[in-house]
Amino acid sequence: MEIALVLVVIAAIFIVRAIKIVPQQNAFVVERLGKYDRTLTPGLKFVVPFVERVAYKHSLKEVPLDVPSQVCITRDNTQLQVDGILYFQVTDPMRASYGSSNYIVAITQLAQTTLRSVIGKMELDKTFEERDMINASVVSALDEAALNWGVKVLRYEIKDLTPPAEILRAMQAQITAEREKRALIAASEGRRQEQINIATGEREAFIARSEGEKQAEINMAQGEAAAITALADATAEAIRKVADAIRQPGGEQAVQLKVAEKAVEAFSQLAQKNNTLIVPSNLSEVGALIGSAMTLIKGKPPSA
Repeated sequence: MEIALVLVVIAAIFIVRAIKIVPQQNAFVVERLGKYDRTLTPGLKFVVPFVERVAYKHSLKEVPLDVPSQVCITRDNTQLQVDGILYFQVTDPMRASYGSSNYIVAITQLAQTTLRSVIGKMELDKTFEERDMINASVVSALDEAALNWGVKVLRYEIKDLTPPAEILRAMQAQITAEREKRALIAASEGRRQEQINIATGEREAFIARSEGEKQAEINMAQGEAAAITALADATAEAIRKVADAIRQPGGEQAVQLKVAEKAVEAFSQLAQKNNTLIVPSNLSEVGALIGSAMTLIKGKPPSA
């Protein structure tokens, strides 16, 4: 009875050690008599008890690894506190088991040294601007070295870049000065634009006034020309009518009568308005003129 119980216990131990259940996204490395034999994939698996054993268990999930904060020296000899996080994944369980005694420590140390090397080639201002480039450089260097460790480095992200307090104060002063400079430039540009606008407005107003004056002068000249033309047309029409009247029977006699009347009136006005009486040198001509006028009034033609 005791022997049967012992056999049952041995059989139970044998079964327990022989059956292995591998979870999803995991891999078990099996050694046979101390030598790598195979890798168990997810599911129900069996091993030979006391001959084979599961030496390593690896998770195939993406693993975030916090890289410890460290002090880096930039190209312009400025200390910079850098903190980052690394994402990696085991792709070859056998290499991850035998390629390095501790691939996590190896990746962490390599990430730190690579980061110091990359930042050492850059100036302080560039480290804040070129984060993507720093991350890509670290990932490239780690991924190449991690192939022998069965690990794939997916990405690296800088969480924080902290310069010394003195550098922070200097940077803040620089930012303040830069913003004040931009404000002054913006104000000067505004004044410049204002002066340009005023000058442009004055120039356009002067042009408008000159154009108005020019148009007014043109209109006035055109009006005067039209008035002169109208007067000339009226005068020409009057002359034509007078000429037509002269050509009518008795027209010439009427003209002579009108001239004689004007002459007599002129002589009478001269005698009334001046203290000195103006007497023509040839009174016979005046008498002849008056006689002609009287003859015309009576309707008789003058004698030759």
